[in-house]
Amino acid sequence: MSETVNRGLEGITVAETRLSDIDGESGALTIGGFPVVELATNATYEESVFLLFEDRLPTAAELAGFRADLASRREIPEEVRAVLRRAAAEDRPAMDALRMGLAASTLGTAESASEEAARRVVAVVPTIVATYWRYRRGNEPVPPREDLGHAANYLYMLTGTEPDEAAVRGLETYLNTVVDHGVNASTFTARTVVSTQSDLISAATAAVGSLKGPLHGGAPGPVLDMLRTVHERGDPDAYVREKLDAGERLMGFGHRVYRVRDPRAAVLSSAADRLYQGRDDDFFEAVRAFETVAVDALAARGGDRRLDTNVEFYTAALLEGVGIPMELFTTTFAVSRVAGWMAHCLEQRADNRLIRPVSRYVGETDRTWTPVDER
Repeated sequence: MSETVNRGLEGITVAETRLSDIDGESGALTIGGFPVVELATNATYEESVFLLFEDRLPTAAELAGFRADLASRREIPEEVRAVLRRAAAEDRPAMDALRMGLAASTLGTAESASEEAARRVVAVVPTIVATYWRYRRGNEPVPPREDLGHAANYLYMLTGTEPDEAAVRGLETYLNTVVDHGVNASTFTARTVVSTQSDLISAATAAVGSLKGPLHGGAPGPVLDMLRTVHERGDPDAYVREKLDAGERLMGFGHRVYRVRDPRAAVLSSAADRLYQGRDDDFFEAVRAFETVAVDALAARGGDRRLDTNVEFYTAALLEGVGIPMELFTTTFAVSRVAGWMAHCLEQRADNRLIRPVSRYVGETDRTWTPVDER
């Protein structure tokens, strides 16, 4: 047995995958064979999901059929709505509500084949999130519409109003950009669960639990708080100096994998730029100015590695512009990433081996038992 301990499994290759590839040194991300910028800016979300599931883009007829099939699986039964109603009444966080709703979402369904179950999971997550949010706001849920695409229907269920094209395209770009990203924590969790020959709902529910942690999916909310503060104060230089002088971290900069600017930040930056064009609002101008100031300040402070803009920075700006409530940023991440989880689960099942790392014992040895009345 190796004496080397790779904390956090860093540097350990645990799977072969065709789904996505990360080059952290050059700042490149490939999803299903496409550079992330090409996929994110051209595809519908349904095309991205089909690509991950089938390893190719669909024909027009296949896309129409796939879109219709996903849309037909969006409904949730009253029992799930009751769980979400209770979660909202108790003021539970959105990720808790998603976990509870997703775990119960197989009620009333009979999917048995793996890909049918995977499609159901992808289709139902937006409905769960939107239903919870409507209850949380004191409103009745808005039923899903089968004539709307995945992104448009999500926005429609949140607001009850059919969204404009700019908001739909902004959200769809986001969903495509973050749909898969190597064997991250939640994806590894999902693969580990199905490696035991468990079911896809269990894998997705476990992945949601992993995504809930602030070290994985929880950063865009704090980023938006930061950006709003900078915008209101109007002095990004002073804000950056205050934070760095106090030894505090600037949210939205640096990444575990990338040694340069996160390529997803570039995609979402362009998407946000298009979304905010023509608006009588200088918020996005403040975001741009803050990024420049922060990157320069972080570089000037030195350190072992450069801290460039990551995906959370422009996720916050883009989702704010789309109109997604900050409380739903992480669940909206799940609306996208669930397709990656399911694709990895199907891939794991196709060539399965139980995921079973080892640990190195560092505890006591040769202890002798003492009866309780003698301790």
